[in-house]
Amino acid sequence: MKTLRLNESIRFGKNDPFVLIAGPCVIESEDLVLKTADTIREVTDRLGIPFVFKSSYDKANRSSIYSKRGPGLEKGLEILNKVKEKIGVPLTSDIHEADQAAPAADVLDILQIPAFLCRQTDLLVAAARTGKIINIKKGQFLAPWDMKNVITKLEEAGNTNILLTERGASFGYNNLVVDMRSLPTMRSYGYPVVFDATHSVQIPGGNGISTGGKREFVPYLSRAAVAAGVDAVFMEVHPDPDRAWSDGPNMVPLESLEELLKPLLEIDAVVRNLDAVKYY
Repeated sequence: MKTLRLNESIRFGKNDPFVLIAGPCVIESEDLVLKTADTIREVTDRLGIPFVFKSSYDKANRSSIYSKRGPGLEKGLEILNKVKEKIGVPLTSDIHEADQAAPAADVLDILQIPAFLCRQTDLLVAAARTGKIINIKKGQFLAPWDMKNVITKLEEAGNTNILLTERGASFGYNNLVVDMRSLPTMRSYGYPVVFDATHSVQIPGGNGISTGGKREFVPYLSRAAVAAGVDAVFMEVHPDPDRAWSDGPNMVPLESLEELLKPLLEIDAVVRNLDAVKYY
């Protein structure tokens, strides 16, 4: 499997510890983003976990037209760049349109493709051509093997710096379920796999004009995914999720993050190289 090197201390691959991708769902203010990034960095430094900060400059797929979306591309990238300069951590954020890829790549270290847009060819090609690591979230409507076509689009555009993210599959109305088999299945295509622990507990549109969620299940699914051998864990984290602009019901409270991560480290240390063993 390909190992992706983000910098000297952060690598995505089966012989490396899992990477944490975390931050508030959407940029609500410069102050909140900087303080949250600084606190997460302190936690991950204590635990020795590689950390990439994530927050969205625009949530273009909100349930309601009245929902807050964030500061937009220009202002959002400006704030994220301050996180990189002041906190000293690499960055990722969603891009939604092909013409966002180039300006976003000037600031971000990883370009993230939202699940709803994972088959948008022009968006994928534009992202690939930046040469950055591209993290594609598997659509809730796709089987894990459908991601092979997504991979081919990026490869044909000349980019093999690819991460694949599992974030649950649609299961009836307003519900998601995680098939843990999808994690080794997608990993078998030769690229590192990320588990999105917080979007996987969403109840999309479950609150009528907003998305619901069950954050109490995040620790259980995270432990299961790390036991399955994922290369990174994605968590949206907020100081006060119940007051967050977006995804509050499924975000992890910042104060709970360290205790949530500790058992993941223990599990990761046990299973990191187990996929070399043949059981069949």
